[in-house]
Amino acid sequence: MILPAAASFCRQVDKHLICIISIERSAKYHWEYRAAVKIDGVARPIELYNCRQRVRVGKNGQVVRFEPHGAGELICSTLKG
Repeated sequence: MILPAAASFCRQVDKHLICIISIERSAKYHWEYRAAVKIDGVARPIELYNCRQRVRVGKNGQVVRFEPHGAGELICSTLKG
C-alpha cells in the first residue's frame, strides 16, 4: 500500500494516535522515507525514516532509534519499507 504524498493516515498505536501528515519515498533508497508525523496532536517536522537501520534522522542530523510502537515502526510496517 503506497500513500499519496499529501495523504493523512492515522492509527491508534498502543496509547498514542499517530498520523502521517506527508510522506515521500526515496527513489534511490527504497527503504527510506521523508515524513512529517503528528503524535497525539503534536506535529513533528519532516524527518528521514530509515527502515533498514530502524532509525530516524532529524534536520540537524541527530540519529534516534525507533521507539517501540512509534511512528517509525508504523511507517515501515505499513509501507513495507
